[in-house]
Amino acid sequence: MAKKKQKKFPDPGGAWLVTFSDLVTLLLTFFVLLLSMASMDQSFITRVTITPAELGFLSKRGSGRVTAKVAMVSEMLERPWEVLEKQNRIKDLLFPDEILPPDMDKATLEENLKVLAKPEGVALVLTDKLLFPLGKYELDDNAKVLLYQLIPVLGYLGAADINISGYTDDVGGMSPSNFKLSGQRAIAVLTYFVEQGISNHRLTMSAYGPTYPMYSNTTPESRGQNRRVEILIKTTPHLGGYS
Repeated sequence: MAKKKQKKFPDPGGAWLVTFSDLVTLLLTFFVLLLSMASMDQSFITRVTITPAELGFLSKRGSGRVTAKVAMVSEMLERPWEVLEKQNRIKDLLFPDEILPPDMDKATLEENLKVLAKPEGVALVLTDKLLFPLGKYELDDNAKVLLYQLIPVLGYLGAADINISGYTDDVGGMSPSNFKLSGQRAIAVLTYFVEQGISNHRLTMSAYGPTYPMYSNTTPESRGQNRRVEILIKTTPHLGGYS
């Protein structure tokens, strides 16, 4: 009697190794792809992080290309309640040593410039020593150098109104000449801002003469501090700072 032939089936011993090898190869390819994508993303993020600080960036306010410094100062001025603790930082950013006129040192600037919090916003207070010859109302060259540093910030804060007020000391008392001089000085600063492109619709001026002194007028030094121009940037929205 003939032997019954047995059916031969493929040997399963090595087949699973082929399938497993293919799976490992696919997984390796997948992880290599993920690694290359992660490296590319990191490089892109690094470039984006560096570029604004070094080259400036487009302002969300639509005021054009501004530097990171301008944006930083502007954002500080939008928080008047923090100004007292950051006024030195604001001064350093606005008026670094390299932009100071040759005949003006940092100590003179510090003594004659203040950054004050007001209910409506932030006031930059400059004495006449930084802006005008004694008794005059024409801006000198040093004044234009300092005021020019404010133009990009005022441009960035395009929704904030600005009031420029002039003050004198009490020499001559409440005479019309003191009020006239304080008004002429405020107008000189306002005119300069308009010439540099700040919209005149944002600007107002006030002339207070010897009223509202910051210090007593008992010494030459205190009188010098009272002869000043205040640039009030109205950054407090609920008090009329923004329209």
